[in-house]
Amino acid sequence: MDVSNDPLRTAELTVIGQVTTASNVTLVCEAEQDGPQPLRVVYKPVRGERPLWDFPDGTLAEREVASYAVSQALGWGVIPETVLREGPYGPGMVQRWVDTVEDGPELVDLVPVGEIAEGYREVLRALDPSGHPVSLVHAHDPRLLRMAVLDVLINNADRKGGHVLSGVDGRVYGVDHGICLNTEPKLRTVLWGWAGESIDDELLTDITVLVKALPGELGTRLSELITEEEVRALEVRAQGLLENPVMPLPSGARPIPWPAF
Repeated sequence: MDVSNDPLRTAELTVIGQVTTASNVTLVCEAEQDGPQPLRVVYKPVRGERPLWDFPDGTLAEREVASYAVSQALGWGVIPETVLREGPYGPGMVQRWVDTVEDGPELVDLVPVGEIAEGYREVLRALDPSGHPVSLVHAHDPRLLRMAVLDVLINNADRKGGHVLSGVDGRVYGVDHGICLNTEPKLRTVLWGWAGESIDDELLTDITVLVKALPGELGTRLSELITEEEVRALEVRAQGLLENPVMPLPSGARPIPWPAF
């Protein structure tokens, strides 16, 4: 594929804003392209990554790109197109911006206990900042289920509700995959509504394709972004789902990221 004229990869980035709620430096940029409007992207420079005790320093951008590669290999398109490239503040992750639905129902939400709408699954009950009992819920949506399975595969340690986007194109996207693909079990997610349930044959077929692709070009590409041990751990997790096609149950002291949004 000729990427020489792809603005996501090659166009100069102009910073127009910053996501101030993000843990790491997250900049909103525009890249010139053919057409009336510039391409909007998210740019996370490596130099803006906050050190973590359980992930090697300076590796979060590569993990974002590796997670995108896994999503693409599955054919699910859960993660917006993501690349590694130079930007105004050095190398980093650049990802296509997702235009989201403004007034539609939330895919992940907090609702008063006992007021769960049809088509939603309860994950847990807690107290909101005012002390009122609330339920953390998410939609029973096959697009969201794919995201939940992807999180198991990439060992996502930080699937918050705010990382789930409903695109104006009718698709559901997941963002913020910097702390994924560790060799140690670290799954923390708000998408526990399918825990303990069987995985559909259609999804298992896609996981089979992923497993078969790992010894080839996909594995080579991933090994340029994460360690060989982490690639192997991905293969083990995928093979484990094929051998026991059931969504895992929460385990450990922190199965849900906090804050959840």
